Amino acid sequence: MSLAFTKRLREPIMRGDITCTVRIWRSVRVKVGGRYPLGSGQVEVTRIQHIDFADVTDEIARRSGFEHLADLLSVARHGTGENVYLIDFIYRA
Repeated sequence: MSLAFTKRLREPIMRGDITCTVRIWRSVRVKVGGRYPLGSGQVEVTRIQHIDFADVTDEIARRSGFEHLADLLSVARHGTGENVYLIDFIYRA
């Protein structure tokens, strides 16, 4: 299991500016309490919500480190996944 982030999001995550991500997967690939390496620390998943695509808003996109929904989707939408997950996390140095 893995939780990878695009390069431009890594520093803001490590500063604590970004605390959630939207993933479009076939099935969930992380677990609550799971820790995934990032920089010299780890991202710890605190909550996973299976949401409808219509629930993804510009506000969620901004909280995830993107300017707007289209920006988020340009990164999140790849592969054949159809399930949308809102994943909350904290960074532990």
